[in-house]
Amino acid sequence: MSYCVNPDCPQPKNPIDAFLCQACGARLLVRNRYRVTKSLGQGGFGATFVAIDVSLPGEPICVIKQLRPSNNHEKFLRMARELFEREARTLGKIGNHPQIPRLLDFFEERRNFYLVQEYVSGHTIHQEVKQTGLFKEEKIRDFLIEILPVITYIHSQQVIHRDIKPANILRRDQDGKLVLIDFGAVKNYVAQMEVPEGVEQGSNTQFAVGTSGYAPPEQLAMRPIFASDIYALGVTCVYLMTGKSPKDIEYNPSTGEMMWQKHVQLGKHMTQVLGKMLEVSVRYRYQSVEEVQQALASTAVAVETRAPRVPTPPVGSPSKPLPIDKAGVRPGLPQNPNNPPQNAQNTASSSASQRIAEKIREQRLERDPTNIKNAGDRSQIGADLRTGFGGVPAIPVPREQLKLDAQGVLAAFRRGQRTFSEMDISSLDLAKAHLPGITLSSANCAYINLQGANLAAGKFDKADLSGAVLKDTVLSKGYFSYANLQNADLRGADLSDAYLNYANLHGANLCGANLKGVKVTEDQLNQAKTNFMTVFPNGKRGGFW
Repeated sequence: MSYCVNPDCPQPKNPIDAFLCQACGARLLVRNRYRVTKSLGQGGFGATFVAIDVSLPGEPICVIKQLRPSNNHEKFLRMARELFEREARTLGKIGNHPQIPRLLDFFEERRNFYLVQEYVSGHTIHQEVKQTGLFKEEKIRDFLIEILPVITYIHSQQVIHRDIKPANILRRDQDGKLVLIDFGAVKNYVAQMEVPEGVEQGSNTQFAVGTSGYAPPEQLAMRPIFASDIYALGVTCVYLMTGKSPKDIEYNPSTGEMMWQKHVQLGKHMTQVLGKMLEVSVRYRYQSVEEVQQALASTAVAVETRAPRVPTPPVGSPSKPLPIDKAGVRPGLPQNPNNPPQNAQNTASSSASQRIAEKIREQRLERDPTNIKNAGDRSQIGADLRTGFGGVPAIPVPREQLKLDAQGVLAAFRRGQRTFSEMDISSLDLAKAHLPGITLSSANCAYINLQGANLAAGKFDKADLSGAVLKDTVLSKGYFSYANLQNADLRGADLSDAYLNYANLHGANLCGANLKGVKVTEDQLNQAKTNFMTVFPNGKRGGFW
């Protein structure tokens, strides 16, 4: 079959031996050399075809890409022609890589521009998922290890692919190698040029973006950088593991981040690597392919973890006394050879003292919140330990003994308790809890989950909230002076009118957070993650002042 490349042809299919199109009369032999046999796809910038080169022995197969300028203004065409030739030279240079199709020819015909490239027999990884199933973690790692050097190569040639996606990565039949195709760079170079006088604004905007869902925000704003390809590759990995198009995966409306984690099963290390590839904010994404390769090569990523440390009582400590044998000796303790074993009278005296000590310990244990089975009682006793019982001064209790569980906090709050200062509520799951006005001054709240909770007008001064999950949490009018919010997840949180001066915001994720009216310095915010969805203190999105 011969295929007509005239964009306006109503019936492009023709007999194999036809010279002119039977529908529109256009010549079927492109440049008197290439006979198009089928269409591979149509897009806003043009079309792609399979053709045979009838001028060479054996009539080898090739791929023809046709660029169709959307405006026939002479100045626009002159600009497009210049950039087309420049891009053809670039593609000719990068085509020296064995996993990139070679450029065979380029030319202009009837005000359309053509690139002729090597034909690669194979199937796309998009088709591979459909045919053989989803990729597991090990296969994703192998995929990245193979494709990343190809992207490194094109970046070294100062070329940004701009359209990395499953349909543009082939598995070559010949050797099973991955091949990167369809650079589409011409459309972007044209779009970045100044529009000539007399050409309508917007006539070239259709060339400005890659594929929706795979292109990151800066590329959609026509400012692609090398890290844009890294984001697109990350989205490609998500598709390979889920079989879901980006449009079928939920996005956080506040931050613009793809909520992909719940759809995949990955180890902690690989989740971190992919998460950084998919950072919406360019500032926190991998800046180069080499950084991704180093992260993959690393056997482990050092991640700070915190958990309540239960101190081990020293040998013979009052909280865990060692038994006394019949000779009055505590096993395991070194004995002084100059002091003989105690006699029966001393043993009896020690036993009486031991019974008194045990009684005191029992009374203390009854007051210990970590030994109370009833959650509500536990919270009350935790408060009593600080204020004293019945007016009697409180017995000093180590901070570890003030550890509460989630039910204990909720039960105490329902009874009217609002102050949980200096308590240890680290790592608790209090998602969506209703705790407005809570006081957590100097409390240990590290790695606590308060996602979607209401903590409006709360007091968090000097609290340790490092690594805390405060995503979509209401924290308006909160007081965070000297609080530690390092690496806390505050995406989409409402911090309006909060006081954050002197708080540690190093690594805190404020993407999509509402910071309107917040008392905070620019230096503090420079240490945190923000993006175009963040509402800054002046009420504007995406900018500080």
